[in-house]
Amino acid sequence: MTVIKSILLLQILILSLLQNVKEVHTSCPFHDLFAGNAAASTQTTTPPRGDFCNLGPTTCEDTNYRSIDGSCNNLANPLLGMANYKFSRLLPAKYSDGIHQPTGSLAGGPLPNARSISLSLFGERDVPDPDFSLMNMQWGQIVAGDFSRVSNGSTSNRFVRCCSHDFRYLERNPEICFNLDIPPEDRFNLQYGNECMDFIRTLTDEGTNCNYNGGPVEQLNAVTSYMDLSILYGNTMSAISSVRTFQRGRLNVEERNGYQWLMKNPMPTVFCNIDDENGICYAGGDIRVNSSPGVTILTTMLLREHNRLAGELEKLNPHWTDELLFQEARKILTAQYQHINYYELMPIFLGRENMLRNKLIYDVAEDCHVNDYDPNVDATTLNEFTTAAFRHFHSQCEGRLDLISELRNVDASVRLRDWFNKPEIIEFGDNFDSLSRGMGSQPQQLTDNNIDVEIKHFLFPRGKPFGLDLRAIDTHRGRDHGLASYNDLREYCGIKRANNWEDFLDLINPYSVEGLKAFYKSPEDVDLNVGAALEDFVPGTLAGPTNLCILIEQFYRTRVGDRFFYENDNPKTGFTKEQLREIRKASAARIMCDNGNQIQTMQPRAFISVSKTNPIVPCEALPTLDLSKWIDRTQT
Repeated sequence: MTVIKSILLLQILILSLLQNVKEVHTSCPFHDLFAGNAAASTQTTTPPRGDFCNLGPTTCEDTNYRSIDGSCNNLANPLLGMANYKFSRLLPAKYSDGIHQPTGSLAGGPLPNARSISLSLFGERDVPDPDFSLMNMQWGQIVAGDFSRVSNGSTSNRFVRCCSHDFRYLERNPEICFNLDIPPEDRFNLQYGNECMDFIRTLTDEGTNCNYNGGPVEQLNAVTSYMDLSILYGNTMSAISSVRTFQRGRLNVEERNGYQWLMKNPMPTVFCNIDDENGICYAGGDIRVNSSPGVTILTTMLLREHNRLAGELEKLNPHWTDELLFQEARKILTAQYQHINYYELMPIFLGRENMLRNKLIYDVAEDCHVNDYDPNVDATTLNEFTTAAFRHFHSQCEGRLDLISELRNVDASVRLRDWFNKPEIIEFGDNFDSLSRGMGSQPQQLTDNNIDVEIKHFLFPRGKPFGLDLRAIDTHRGRDHGLASYNDLREYCGIKRANNWEDFLDLINPYSVEGLKAFYKSPEDVDLNVGAALEDFVPGTLAGPTNLCILIEQFYRTRVGDRFFYENDNPKTGFTKEQLREIRKASAARIMCDNGNQIQTMQPRAFISVSKTNPIVPCEALPTLDLSKWIDRTQT
């Protein structure tokens, strides 16, 4: 990249982001902002629902703990960010019929085949990242799942199919099905006679119990929009009831060989890629818990961490009830998770200086609160974020998983395709720890325009020699959701709108612009998922200006629009100064050390590759929370 282009990228970033910078108190100690804007009466009533989903409470109690479904986080608007609630958008939808049909070309007709674009514009080279570990990608996948899960068709996509497991067409309702056709140049799939990849449209307010009053439809998010570990705890009362023991604050586990595991799924042959009803298949707060070994391992670690916290709190406060132990353990774990996300993970993706400039993080003393909650900020997950910008990081996925010993030797490797929805691998021998050490030691794939073959040709193969293409599905999903175009989002983010193909050269290399020109009829047609992924990165980040703009906007809303965000000092929902200092000791490495089977060593910054400045150290050397700060003095 030339110096001139680097300067241009920085100028574009600053101009686009300064539009949205809000004034926030940054000194410590802070004034009591709750008296001015966030304080609410003990009970408030929701305004007329309008186009809100016909779900959830009509009144809210100002409680100490967040609800399980996200309702009443915002006391004045109880349904904001709630599970089974609509996504939000930065720009209006661009359905081809203005209502619900997938996006098409402005000149008429469909957009170019998403699989063709994947094959032509996105490579398959194996390029290990020299700086960041596979744990960086894997933890990011947990965060992505915590923000969003779409429901497909009229029910789960496990019970509705539009294209068979053999990639053959099935007769299905076109209102539900939006199959991805196999193009004539796809030699990989054509060798098997494949016709299509299964794609079921996302549920919208039009066909559900949401109050749909006409106009463009909006997709529903099956999980809460908040960073609340709903991937562990669930999003409904039935889900949380199934994962809790209701004894001593613990979550349900099955114990085998002296270790805690997620509970057995009652329908293993449905939710896992196994034929044995007695085979290993887990149940958790989220149905995706078995999707890949990394997701299953991290969810298991988070489960164990909750129970570890509940156990320590019980020792310190033996008079606490089951409910109080559960809620406090959940609150502490969620705070650790939020801290790791904002201060350890996101600076890698977004750049620490960008985050400071845009008030996503603060450089304050360890015991200093940040009172930036704003009830006027809607934390609802943005469609552009979850369907496009955050999916940009799928390029980091690694299709080979190394099993690594405590001495950091590679003992073996497995292919990802063989273990999708087949979690039994993590209970074989020392695999739980070996795969965990692998996540910390093995490099992720470089964030670029290459997609690992395991997720480009072999995603969820179900015993076949072929599978889905995640890159193509991402593009196709954006059209299903009627996302505004790449050019529209460029303009929204303060970047010059392209009037011709040459105008894209300010952010995209000539080779890729020629590729776009070969597929699309006009610059106005370029998918957000495609164009933004091809941009040169803003220095110090892993994204181009358009994706970075969307990411920063989402993560700003996520913290500022969350009444329970861990850095706030609301006496009902927050932490004391002493407790906050302990929360800020949290790290992904400590989570792995405390909740592996027998992990003894880890580098302090688990998302960053092992090096002289980030060496492998004994787990005892890593900071740990002092839970004595949670001793309940009111009973002494």
